[in-house]
Amino acid sequence: MRRIMKWLSVALIIQVLVGCDLPQSAEQLRSSPSPAAIFGDPKYRAISYGGYRGLTRDEAPTLEQVIEDMEILAAMGIKLLRTYNTSQYPLAELTLEAISALKAQDPDFEMYVMLGVWIEARNAWAEGVWDAENNRWVGDTAPDHTLGNIENNTREIETAIRLANSHPDIVKAIAVGNEAMVQWATQYFVYPPVISKWVNYLQNLKATGKLTPEVWITSSDNYESWGGGNTVYQTQELVDLMHAVDFISVHTYPFHDSFYNSEFWGVLPEEEALDPQLMAAAVMHRAVDYAKSQYNAVVEYASSLGIEKPIHIGETGWATTDATAYGINGSKAADEYKQKLFHEYLREWTDSAGISLFYFEAFDERWKQAADPQGSENHFGLIGLDNTLKFTLWDAADAGVFDGLTRDGKPLVKSFSGDVNALMASALLPPFKSQMAVRRITTRNEMREPGETVTEQLYVVTHQTLSALEDGQASYPSAPLKLIPWEGTANIELLADGTVMVQPRGGDWWGASLELDADLGEDLSQFAGGTLRFEIKGSASAVFSVGFQTGSYLRGDQVNNFGTFGPGTAYEINDTWTSVALSIEDINGGTDLTDVTNIIAFLSQNKGGEQKILVRNIVFSQ
Repeated sequence: MRRIMKWLSVALIIQVLVGCDLPQSAEQLRSSPSPAAIFGDPKYRAISYGGYRGLTRDEAPTLEQVIEDMEILAAMGIKLLRTYNTSQYPLAELTLEAISALKAQDPDFEMYVMLGVWIEARNAWAEGVWDAENNRWVGDTAPDHTLGNIENNTREIETAIRLANSHPDIVKAIAVGNEAMVQWATQYFVYPPVISKWVNYLQNLKATGKLTPEVWITSSDNYESWGGGNTVYQTQELVDLMHAVDFISVHTYPFHDSFYNSEFWGVLPEEEALDPQLMAAAVMHRAVDYAKSQYNAVVEYASSLGIEKPIHIGETGWATTDATAYGINGSKAADEYKQKLFHEYLREWTDSAGISLFYFEAFDERWKQAADPQGSENHFGLIGLDNTLKFTLWDAADAGVFDGLTRDGKPLVKSFSGDVNALMASALLPPFKSQMAVRRITTRNEMREPGETVTEQLYVVTHQTLSALEDGQASYPSAPLKLIPWEGTANIELLADGTVMVQPRGGDWWGASLELDADLGEDLSQFAGGTLRFEIKGSASAVFSVGFQTGSYLRGDQVNNFGTFGPGTAYEINDTWTSVALSIEDINGGTDLTDVTNIIAFLSQNKGGEQKILVRNIVFSQ
């Protein structure tokens, strides 16, 4: 490809763009490949693009800056981009203008776009008012996930239509929503009918000639949202959406699950003597296998419904820096060496399998965690904000593909000044499985299925001396228990002596739980008049709640049944073990005891920090 930037100034490109309407000739449109020809073809390498440099997206890049970015991406072999908003921020339109300008000056320049449309719930981001007495939100103050934000969503869709129609040779797909259906996105998620409404609207416009007919319509969401995980998502409404889209765009993030669901993560005992590089390679191969399993779960679910249409990876990536959950004090996943391996192994698979992979992302963006410069969300890019080419791109740099290119007028340089020894010294040794925190309690009553009524007098969660099932008076959970840190706000693990340890992080709130790993909750209806007993100690300054949860947040019927602990409460703690017996009747929040899902849960609306809470000998008693 001819390098425009070597011989034509950016200023001249902009002048050409402004000076004409850049009409689309019939020949241009005829020569533009169809989405079917682009998606799945490794020649059209894909990536997610966000060009924001500042602490907020209100600091938009200039057209000149976006043109520089497009030249860099083209040099990397990228030919397919994904954007994330249409009307709220100007980057998508600037991207299309930049590509059009480059195409106008060089007929060999080739770049296409999957245009992202932001979709959110009614009252998204609202600070709802909670009526604790009646266990519900006051009036219309909280997000309504059954309805969309009409004003915002309509504006996003209409802008997408305008941009697709004005750039039919560039816009090859429209993605309605970005992780808009995954229900841990508590502030804004919507149910599938909200997405289907707009997908069908766009499909009807295509059919009537009001939208360029070649463009593909999809939604880009987590693998579980597409039916590849929790059965809560496997609804008829989702099936209707799967039939409506032209292809399915799946997200998978082994990076995040290295902390949240670490069964696939870590060095196996037989690998502990390996060279560190071989050790890391083995771990990262398993990370990619984990991504494959999530992708394949969606493929299998769609196939079970008789839905045979393309399924591509709309987003996955690997951060290179983190100060908490994924760094040296967490899963030890975040570094440039692991990013390179993940990118390389994943591309090998997707290229050979005919899967488009929108790798997240091209450039670091610091607005994502503006208050935390070391937060992982700021460091998923292959290129840093300081114009450093991370290790993934060193080979390309050695081949000279970035020669003469600049970002913000400055040259691109290798990270670590190209010193491979310094880079490897910064790489985190993956944790040994034999030393990893236990995040799963596997002791269970194999004679009972989830949902069956627990009839024994005692229900033992974890205990140092009490052995269940010996005399028929006690039982264990009917399924394994997952130790879940909520949204990375805390660390939770099982110590060798059976003690559950919770360490809040520095956010404004924190939470964690022991979740029953089953589609149904435990039936503890016989314990309505009983107690939840445990021993507890920890930081005297911590203010938090402990108890259990019924129902499912995903279904919208979750109920907290908590006692309050900390200074000034009935349950003050310190560094000495204290025995506690919570009356289930007293902490009952109007719950359904036939569906106990989080057997023990911790929640605080107070800032965490240097605190620790230890709980042991957890038993429900009738």
